[in-house]
Amino acid sequence: MNAPAVRLSPFAEAVNAAHRQGQLVVQPRMGFPTAARMREGLLAVRGARARTVGTVTLDSYTRVGDHASARAALDAGADLNGFPIVAHGAAATREMLAPVLGGGPAGHPFAVQVRHGSADPFGIVETLLDAGLDATEGGPVSYCLPYSRTPLARSVDAWARSCELLAERSHGSAHMESFGGCLLGQLCPPGLLVAMAVLEGIFFRRHGLRSISLSYAQQTHPDQDAEAIAALRLLAGEYFAGTDWHVVLYTYMGVFPRTTPGALALLRSSAVLAARTGTERLIVKTPAEAHRIPSVEDNVHALEEAAAHAAAARPARHRPVRHGEFGVLDEARALVESVLELGSDIGPALVEAFRRGYLDVPYCLHSDNAGRSRGFIDARGSLQWRSAGAMPVRAGTGRAAGPLRADDLIGMLSHVQRGFDLAAVEPGRRPRPALAG
Repeated sequence: MNAPAVRLSPFAEAVNAAHRQGQLVVQPRMGFPTAARMREGLLAVRGARARTVGTVTLDSYTRVGDHASARAALDAGADLNGFPIVAHGAAATREMLAPVLGGGPAGHPFAVQVRHGSADPFGIVETLLDAGLDATEGGPVSYCLPYSRTPLARSVDAWARSCELLAERSHGSAHMESFGGCLLGQLCPPGLLVAMAVLEGIFFRRHGLRSISLSYAQQTHPDQDAEAIAALRLLAGEYFAGTDWHVVLYTYMGVFPRTTPGALALLRSSAVLAARTGTERLIVKTPAEAHRIPSVEDNVHALEEAAAHAAAARPARHRPVRHGEFGVLDEARALVESVLELGSDIGPALVEAFRRGYLDVPYCLHSDNAGRSRGFIDARGSLQWRSAGAMPVRAGTGRAAGPLRADDLIGMLSHVQRGFDLAAVEPGRRPRPALAG
């Protein structure tokens, strides 16, 4: 990770301080509607037996800018699916955070990130800044295509204004995480995930931010995932000189195991992957994911479980990560370069890249996505391209290129869930590939 060129945000400094001490930062995705419940959750995360940072996840009304409905829901005592930061307002949010921010029980710095899912986050950014926070996440593509019907060009403009406000108010030190390495969460070959994280990082840089994190969501094959994270780190070193940056890994975001042993095994595998690859931060899921909204206790247990397994993992005991076995670096580099060749302004270049199909998210139904690409799980259990449309990547041949049946798609979507649940009841059993190449 390169030395920062500017003063760091409290969030970035909390992550960097842990990394200097050889510890993985673990983080939940957690949000509650009332200030009292949100404070309780953050204090529990801060007190966990792990190196943590906190999350304020926002509600669905706030994500689409319907703050009046969020306020009405609060007044009615409705149980929103997150914290409506704009409806609460900056003063109430600052009061909620007062006992939380700063040093944790062990003397470690504790900071909070706002997570939202909005294609137009300007009002959210204004409020979080007024509340004394300076860390958030998303991106002009990654919070537009999967989550909204907003035209991509409009999202790019909104995100440019939001990043510039964040940079101006923080003098460049605010922290922004790209969600580009997650997109729809599953069935997207890693080359595109890595490329999108890098491209959104370049967008953030273009609009004044100097502290960023680059995401990657755990997929279907541990060695392919390790290669992808290595590719992401290599490209980040090339494109973000003079920028403070780190990598954040997400525990698998698709269909989660239904058994508690299977879910815990998947969570632990993501912690081992983080340790193996030198990842600085891990965003966890809980064994409750398949059945209900996780409680505070569920989140704390997942944080402690992940931290313990990451600490116990010994990267030297794993075979080293190699570039080339799955072709992730070459794919990601080709995709990034194909976009940058479209113009010096990364925002319009992203819009044009999607118009031409140079970027094409598989199984994404947004009207600005070409929709010609498809991913599949090959005989090794890794994600590859079934069809690539106009993207500068190679697609599969033979059976992999044939028609996609409904049962094929269902099999791929449940591949990880089924494999970890079966292994939980039949130790030693390995999941069969959903599709052979």
